[in-house]
Amino acid sequence: MVCFNRDLARDLGLDADMLDSEYGAAVFAGNEIPEGADPLAMVYSGHQFGMFNPQLGDGRALLLGEVVGRDGLGYGIQLKGSGRTVFSRNGDGRAPLGPVLREYLVSEAMHRLGVPTTRALAVVTTGDSVFRERALPGGIITRVARSFVRVGTFEFYARRGNIEAVSALADHVIRRNYPDLDGMERPYLALLEKVIGRQASLIAQWMQLGFIHGVMNTDNMSVAGETIDYGPCAFMDQFNFQQVFSSIDHQGRYAYCNQPYIALWNLTRLAECLALILDDDREKAVEQATEALEKFIPRYEVAWLQGMRAKCGLGETPGQAGEDHKKLIGDLLDLMANSRADYTLSFFHLSSLGSREGPEDEAFTGQFGTPGPAGEWLARWRDSLRGQSLDDRERRDRMRRVNPLYIPRTHLIEAAIRAAEDAGDFSEFHAFHAVLRNPHERQPGKERYQMPPAPEEVVLETFCGT
Repeated sequence: MVCFNRDLARDLGLDADMLDSEYGAAVFAGNEIPEGADPLAMVYSGHQFGMFNPQLGDGRALLLGEVVGRDGLGYGIQLKGSGRTVFSRNGDGRAPLGPVLREYLVSEAMHRLGVPTTRALAVVTTGDSVFRERALPGGIITRVARSFVRVGTFEFYARRGNIEAVSALADHVIRRNYPDLDGMERPYLALLEKVIGRQASLIAQWMQLGFIHGVMNTDNMSVAGETIDYGPCAFMDQFNFQQVFSSIDHQGRYAYCNQPYIALWNLTRLAECLALILDDDREKAVEQATEALEKFIPRYEVAWLQGMRAKCGLGETPGQAGEDHKKLIGDLLDLMANSRADYTLSFFHLSSLGSREGPEDEAFTGQFGTPGPAGEWLARWRDSLRGQSLDDRERRDRMRRVNPLYIPRTHLIEAAIRAAEDAGDFSEFHAFHAVLRNPHERQPGKERYQMPPAPEEVVLETFCGT
């Protein structure tokens, strides 16, 4: 056992003391099937980089079963990296330890940052070597989700013309994740609209944090609106609209700036599936699905602007003042891109500033290389603060709650992985994980975890581990 999430186990109604043991390690390694479990590998299709693959499925994952948490909601518990399944094709079904550690750190950090996400319950080593470019130690992550159903799950049945299965799957998702829709006159249309709304909110949160998923295939989009499948993902250091990390995204399809539009593209694939059961009249079904899809971009823009206003300490203002806020935020992002400013630190330092010029301004303007343009932007920002009802102290407190100081920076993840894989040393992993549990408050002695990478530490590519 490398790491066991006792807090999550308790939330799930599990016996944390029993599982934080040799028996628990055996369960999380797939060597012991717990009582009541009914393991299965799920099938799905998927559009991967825009190209349709008719059958994918859990090639290295196994759903142990479901539990009802203390909140009364159902959760699936899944092993990832536990070995071959019927959907492994030519793969070994294993996971190197590095990607497993990355998923644990990033998914739990996302949870602490308030972003809907799959959770990490445990990490174990396997004692076996996994062969990729070289022999690597193997690991297994146990992850938890409100649903492991993906857009690609619907595609699997829709592409085969199995309307009965599409309907049964939609009914299952409604019962499990959207019970308020049960009994509605048009439950499947309502389901589509709910998924669209959740994805609009989710992608807006990614953008507000500078997070890049890296592989937004339809088989990696959850119908529950959770971030799922942390493969070649990363948080940006220097801000760049076109930033790409994935080693296989050669055309920049899943670049930072493209994420809202790729989400809409994926949702359109879901709408195509659900159109089979929306209405007996095909034209009416397409019309209903199209109207639902047209709501995505407006919903995303509202969610994005609301979150960015909060990051900048700007209140909700209608009319021209609201447009001025939008321009002010856009100008800041342009300034950050041109100056290659650190995204996270720029917003964190902004959240420490008062409504009047002061010596603390230097921490913010220093992120931009040439302080002049940043200083001019600050003057405009302070003009926008005038007339707001919040005093400086309350505004700063609110800004700090949405502007983290500590994020799972890729070079720090890589350092933790190298120590674990190369030397069997998990101390850096545990130290970094402890810092990420409290991302918004300064932690004395932990300054190195807030710093961007030195030139020799920059990680240019990330990998999925398959």
